Amino acid sequence: MITGELKSKVDSIWNTMWSGGISNPLSVIEQLTYLLFIKRLDELHTLQEHKSNRTGKPIEDPIFNKKQNHLRWSRFKETAPETMYVTVKDDVFPFIKTLGSNGGAEEEGDSTYSHHMKDAIFMMPTPRVLANVVDQLDSIDMADADTKGDLYEYMLGKIASAGQNGQFRTPRHIIRLMVDMTAPTPKDTICDPACGTAGFLIAASEYLREHHGDAIYKTATSRRKFNSGTFHGYDFDSTMLRIGSMNMLLHGVENPDIRYRDSLAQSDLDDAERFSLLLANPPFAGSLDYESTAKDLQQIVKTKKTELLFLALFLRLLQTGGRAAVIVPDGVLFGSSKAHKALRKILVEDQKLDGVISMPSGVFKPYAGVSTAILIFTKTNSGGTDHVWFYDMQSDGFSRDDKRTPEPDKSNLPDILKRWQNQTGEKKRKRTEPSFLVPKDEIAGKDYDLSINRYKEVEYEAVEHDPPQEILQRLAKLEEEIAEGRKEMEGMIG
Repeated sequence: MITGELKSKVDSIWNTMWSGGISNPLSVIEQLTYLLFIKRLDELHTLQEHKSNRTGKPIEDPIFNKKQNHLRWSRFKETAPETMYVTVKDDVFPFIKTLGSNGGAEEEGDSTYSHHMKDAIFMMPTPRVLANVVDQLDSIDMADADTKGDLYEYMLGKIASAGQNGQFRTPRHIIRLMVDMTAPTPKDTICDPACGTAGFLIAASEYLREHHGDAIYKTATSRRKFNSGTFHGYDFDSTMLRIGSMNMLLHGVENPDIRYRDSLAQSDLDDAERFSLLLANPPFAGSLDYESTAKDLQQIVKTKKTELLFLALFLRLLQTGGRAAVIVPDGVLFGSSKAHKALRKILVEDQKLDGVISMPSGVFKPYAGVSTAILIFTKTNSGGTDHVWFYDMQSDGFSRDDKRTPEPDKSNLPDILKRWQNQTGEKKRKRTEPSFLVPKDEIAGKDYDLSINRYKEVEYEAVEHDPPQEILQRLAKLEEEIAEGRKEMEGMIG
């Protein structure tokens, strides 16, 4: 969670840019991201230099060559504001636009990153504002991945009103839980069809590095697959694509496939059955026009509702045997329309529905109070649902109010992961406990309703009451006392 010190630093930088004339919150984030990226490049090059000095070997693929030393953060930050402004605007900014080719496998400038950076604009209004922001950013250590994540989380929180329902902001601890539960492997091809700032893809890349680092970097082929063939993301907001691809590059994925695409629209690109893992929190924007929606999605489920269309899309994108962990609004679980029921039936009968995690409504506060759930399923096209695992999450480790104060002792997340990974132990769990298994036949008998309250049992404690006769006698006695008291008061007044 972001510290008070980091929060006040970001607020101060934000105010500097705001008062300097950059009023669009997304533009503020974009400009800050460019500067953080430039700073991080210098930090990475410094690490390369230290390694070179230690080993006595020259730097392989240096970020800056000798003629580009003036482009480094540590160099230009020492110059006068006017000089710094010209350097960043005319030299540094064009330089970062061409970065990101994967070790010579592509022509420089052809990477995903540089493709999205082509339209990037340097918007810092004056040398004074730039110098002020550079000075403040310099005091933030970006080497720590958690600091980077916290920083992004806090900045994105400031623009909840931008975009639809702040759809690009999923809390990192929820993302991490979903990634841990699906346990990506180096063989996976991972997609988020509504990727925003690429939070799910970054978390998946961190999981792979942590658990399969040796396999990823073992050969040039495996390294290329990790950097260019594993991660795929779509979005139709070009600013988000820039921030997302830059974010991936900062997190060590050199050339992810992040591209402009309206995932629900009719398209010539055919990604059907291409991916083995889907991680997503798609926007729940309401309804779409039939004409603009991909016809093959309408064949799966005839609806205008985006949350149902996205579920249909996930089924189309997944390979047979592929798995998905996705966030859906609660309405998907119990909606009574024909489309709602049809889609739930497909998940339970034609595919393998593995788990439903009901989340408290406070998870997305203060940006939205909507109740949501995590659906985990495997595409089989031949059924396979035996039992469905349900978990009633009461706390995600933060208070449910707008302040979202950390409450780690109350968090259900460690318990969710532990129980998910040991489902044989779940068979004996009672319906009164936080997690339990429900047989497929029972779900089918309840119109494929997936809301946990249809299956959860509540234990009521027996409360003993006095016999009614005794209570009535006490009431009569009280009435007598009240009447006497009133007479006494009347006598005093008279």
